[in-house]
Amino acid sequence: MLRENIVNLLSFIEVARECSFTKAAARLGVTQSTLSHSVKTLEERLGVKLLIRTTRNVAPTEAGEQLLNILVPRLGEIDEKLNDLSSNNSLPVGNIRIATSEHAADAYLWPKVREFLGAWPKINIELFIDNGFNNIVAERFDAGVRLGESIEKDMVAVRISPDFRMKVVGSADYFLRHSAPVIPDDLHQHECINFRLSTSGGIYCWEFAGAGQEKKVKVKGRFIVNTVRQCVEAAKAGLGLAYVPEDLVNDALASGELVQVLDEWCPVFPGYFLYYPNRQQHSNAFHLFIEAVRRHPL
Repeated sequence: MLRENIVNLLSFIEVARECSFTKAAARLGVTQSTLSHSVKTLEERLGVKLLIRTTRNVAPTEAGEQLLNILVPRLGEIDEKLNDLSSNNSLPVGNIRIATSEHAADAYLWPKVREFLGAWPKINIELFIDNGFNNIVAERFDAGVRLGESIEKDMVAVRISPDFRMKVVGSADYFLRHSAPVIPDDLHQHECINFRLSTSGGIYCWEFAGAGQEKKVKVKGRFIVNTVRQCVEAAKAGLGLAYVPEDLVNDALASGELVQVLDEWCPVFPGYFLYYPNRQQHSNAFHLFIEAVRRHPL
């Protein structure tokens, strides 16, 4: 009975974490019907509904959230103690899940993650790349990565990148056919590469600061993408102007493949930060990861 209860509880946690029976079954290596049976058995034993199931979504009920709040911290403690025992006080062991944007992952996390995995062979890392605002607590991530200006005040924030600027760029060929914009409002007369935000599904408004004012411009264009790499490639192809982080286009600007405009209007953003709840207990593996990705003052 104890073994069955543990299996059912773990099944429930995984479904709640993934918000999907399909994804949870794949992670656990079982069939969806087996997983559904485990959760149903647990619900019948407890006499409460733990998950709300619709044709598109799965989400914990209020009772399900209460159970998760009981189980997850305790299982984390058990996992940490087991890791301590199995490692015999030598190499740290653990699993770390991080939600991050594409640019932060490519430019700042990946180089350090690559070194970290080589240094600590018993620590597993999952990078979930999504250009949106994930709820790291609800989605059971250990931490997330965002620009400093968008992190909630109750989170611990650790800087992992320097401040950086955005740049408005277009191909040399594009500017043979179009005059360069002088102020942000001139962008309404241009073809622009739009960027769709994955969380809200909305289109990102380009942000500018200059002449003592801040402006957000909702640009127009025939091409929409949801990765910054494709924004750059589309600009190189002459499809329009793109608004992208400077490190992605510095080489193309130096070679003349791309041309920058509105330079005096492009603001500096406060860099990326790794953030996590200050009330959460973390493993030794997680603390090692924090120190590995932390940006130290030059």
